[in-house]
Amino acid sequence: MTFVGRGVIRCRLSLCTAVPIPDSGIFAHLNSGNMRRKISLLILLFGVFILFVRKDAFLPGSASQTESIPPSPSSDTRKDSVPELLFFLVPENISVRSYFKFLQKVVADYQPRVPYPLSEHLLVRANPWMIDTLQQTDYYRRKALGDTVWVQTDECILHRGDTLFFPDSMAAVALQDRIDHTSIDVNIPEFRLRILEYGKVVYVFPVRVGQNRVRFLAEAGHSVDLRTRTGNGSVIRINRYPVFVNPVDGKKFTHTRRDDGVVTLMPQIPWTEVELDGMRYGQMIHPTTNPNTLEKAYSNGCVGLGEADAWRFYYSAPLGTQVTFRYDLQVVNDAGDTITLPDIYKRGKKKQAVRAVIGVFP
Repeated sequence: MTFVGRGVIRCRLSLCTAVPIPDSGIFAHLNSGNMRRKISLLILLFGVFILFVRKDAFLPGSASQTESIPPSPSSDTRKDSVPELLFFLVPENISVRSYFKFLQKVVADYQPRVPYPLSEHLLVRANPWMIDTLQQTDYYRRKALGDTVWVQTDECILHRGDTLFFPDSMAAVALQDRIDHTSIDVNIPEFRLRILEYGKVVYVFPVRVGQNRVRFLAEAGHSVDLRTRTGNGSVIRINRYPVFVNPVDGKKFTHTRRDDGVVTLMPQIPWTEVELDGMRYGQMIHPTTNPNTLEKAYSNGCVGLGEADAWRFYYSAPLGTQVTFRYDLQVVNDAGDTITLPDIYKRGKKKQAVRAVIGVFP
């Protein structure tokens, strides 16, 4: 294909011919030296205008430059950029004993590298298999599988090479919103603890509650009403390393006798303290090593859960979670029928006595 002078290519089927355009009219005018100088001057002025108006686009470290071209990190920071922090490989086996300290370090190390507030609860909720693994340290679950957990703190939770995934920004925001809209409901005479998300029940656990009596507790130094108190409040303290003390005699203990008579070390599972109506009564939600006491008024005022359920509860109720402790005798069962529960604290009789007194002394 050959061009002849300044021309255009005219194509007709497979034949291409060059049609010359004469140097006349505007083309002849553009070829004049005076016009070329004017055009060059206009281009130069336009370039100066762009430099003056958009000089920030060409200055190092300017906003427009940093927004369009990310800085070149060093070899150390490049591997820590957010896109590459989607997962983390566990470097060694982690037992229950070192589990919380390990997670604390992971959260501290990775918080500067993700664009959202990172917490232990958020990380574990993004990796729900970890909760399943923790629940499998339950003595009675393992007994059903033919195994005995003598020292729960030696149980391996994370194995070398396990992968922890960090959620992206959108997933993290959605997950945190679920956590923020989680609440705890305990109906004392029903012996039930419920975990709700957005007002909808997602888990129901059997519990034990306080006894219906007053008893001297050496730890308190005076007689205490052991009934579990009612009210609305929140989670105010979490103890990940509880020290076990018998409140009756004030003595510490490290071992527990299971329902089958086997003696093991106490498991390390967090204990949670709540405040109700602005008051702290020392009322805790914690695991019990004797599930035969569930669905009974058996404790010294605390609410007791099974070991596996206690792990699920812990990762559903971080600090600030709203809690309600109520005493409702009228409930709807699974069949949809309204039933009346036993009045374990005899509150109905007390109300009748008060009404009788009011009737005598109007």
